[in-house]
Amino acid sequence: MELLDGKKVSNEIKDEIAAEVAKMKERGEKVPHLAAVLVGNDGASLTYVGSKVRSCERIGFESTLVQLPSTTSEIELLNKIEELNQNDDIDGFIIQLPLPPQINEQKVLLAVDPNKDVDGFHPTNFGKMALDMSTFIPATPFGILELLERYKVETQGKHTVVIGRSHIVGRPMSILMGRKGWPGNSTVTLTHSRTKNITQIISQADIVISALGVPNFLKAEMVKDDAVIIDVGITRVPDETKPRGYRITGDVDFDNVSKKASFITPVPGGVGPMTIAMLLKNTLLARERHRASKA
Repeated sequence: MELLDGKKVSNEIKDEIAAEVAKMKERGEKVPHLAAVLVGNDGASLTYVGSKVRSCERIGFESTLVQLPSTTSEIELLNKIEELNQNDDIDGFIIQLPLPPQINEQKVLLAVDPNKDVDGFHPTNFGKMALDMSTFIPATPFGILELLERYKVETQGKHTVVIGRSHIVGRPMSILMGRKGWPGNSTVTLTHSRTKNITQIISQADIVISALGVPNFLKAEMVKDDAVIIDVGITRVPDETKPRGYRITGDVDFDNVSKKASFITPVPGGVGPMTIAMLLKNTLLARERHRASKA
């Protein structure tokens, strides 16, 4: 069994981007600038945005955190997005989800300029991804592809089972694993809460990508020997033995499943760090495109 070490690979990617940024500085070019919009003070969102800002500092990006109160109205947020769309200094920005109930998430994501949508959530970018065109791939699926590539995991002709159909992970992952090229060229089954015989389907998979958000859902008896296991789940489970009162758990019963797997991602330290690394990679891409459009 080989561990797909997202922490290690994400640090390698950050070093590569930092080297690229250093060259930009040497040439006297503007460095990439990433902005994050956070509405309210959700604990997990604060932690996530904080680590994005720290990552920007480490690799030499400029970063801006736009923090708005949880009482912010939809129109106020849309105005702020329009400001960021028009701000030539900002290459890419993200809207941290979830948003408070008074704000329509879809309306907000549609308002983001697709050329600055480094999360890859805008329908324009999602459509381009589905058509195999050059675009911003959503950061988590992008990170999974990068892990498979760097660990030379064979995907061609394999049966990939994706568990979960969210627009952020499950659905894009099912498209990307079936695309021409590598990683890709696999036969994909997309499963979800309404799938019948889900255990039977999973047991036939060469590659399992679980993005369900149900702690320890995937058990050893559900997977075949030498399967590749990608655990996207990240849930806070109460645990009094931990200083914070909880532990982070994935969708996979790691201790037992890892005994059967050929490759497996840990939680934490697997897909999570890759998501931030690929968001930075998308921002670098946005900067390069921005520069090319002005040339």
